[in-house]
Amino acid sequence: MSEMKNDRLAYLIRTGELEDAEAVLDVQKSVISEGEYFIAVSEEFNKTPEQQRDWIRRILENDRETIIVAEINGEVIGWIVFQSENRKRMSHKGSFGIMIRKNFRGMGIGKELIEALLEWAEANPFIEKVSLGVFSTNHRAISLYKRIGFIEEGRKIKEFKMSEREYVDDVIMYKLV
Repeated sequence: MSEMKNDRLAYLIRTGELEDAEAVLDVQKSVISEGEYFIAVSEEFNKTPEQQRDWIRRILENDRETIIVAEINGEVIGWIVFQSENRKRMSHKGSFGIMIRKNFRGMGIGKELIEALLEWAEANPFIEKVSLGVFSTNHRAISLYKRIGFIEEGRKIKEFKMSEREYVDDVIMYKLV
């Protein structure tokens, strides 16, 4: 897709491929192990490389879905995936998830991945609405999404139970393309 460079590093943003399955899985395991901003916890996440390849294959075969990766020196350090419903009345929209290795956050890579996804969505004849869900405690991500033009659509109150007495809302955001 495109070679990106900021004042800290150079990286490549490109469409994901089947060959990226293990690297994407490795990023996913790393981010989930942090235990902070994702629904799954490490002990629940046991996807195999073969399952990951099948997941990426299904995405790449669907005209309304995509996966985009960020890589530095050939190493995948982050990715964004857009998935869409198969139901006719919901096929005009979809939602994304994004994961970036901890030591590469705050460098503009997430913003570039989201912008690449939005470019793809704008060029896609089927997609009209891009949505996401984010923990209400993830203030940095919410701020980024707002700067890019996403609007809060609503909240699912106490959607996630983090501990016996701690709950987090799911903030639902969208952008029309």
